[in-house]
Amino acid sequence: MEPGTPSPRARLGVVRALSERGMECSVLMAPILPGLTDSAEQIEETVAAVAEAGATRLSPIVLHLRPGAREWYRAWLAREHPRLLPLYRELYGRGSYASDSYQRIVTTAVREIAARYGLNRPGSPRDAGREKPTEDEQLSIELPVAGAERGASTPSLPSGPRRPVAS
Repeated sequence: MEPGTPSPRARLGVVRALSERGMECSVLMAPILPGLTDSAEQIEETVAAVAEAGATRLSPIVLHLRPGAREWYRAWLAREHPRLLPLYRELYGRGSYASDSYQRIVTTAVREIAARYGLNRPGSPRDAGREKPTEDEQLSIELPVAGAERGASTPSLPSGPRRPVAS
């Protein structure tokens, strides 16, 4: 739906790679599309894939439709899923955000399912037995450089002592 963005499979691959290197990963589950990706089955499938990839936290966000994106999305919806137009009128009216009650329902469902998969819990069993990097150990992750030619060297994150992240 978003041309040029990495696929969910590719994004989960990054989560898996980072998790396997001892980094805790959080996933932003967004956007959740009313009538398209918000069923209990779809949420369960997504949360299961996120947990299997090794994420430790998950935050859901229901689609928001700001001016510009709203007009494009509504035209797409009318063309691809016209049966959903009344639902979107009910949920969004003339605003950018779905109704508070709908957002609460979806967020609660995602959080309950995530808890069953051991996500969003400090010190969860998912963390048991996972090797954590030592304080003076630095992870090296190769990142692509925008505009770099193929075959050019790719820099790593700078080395140095790891600093704890404030929570």
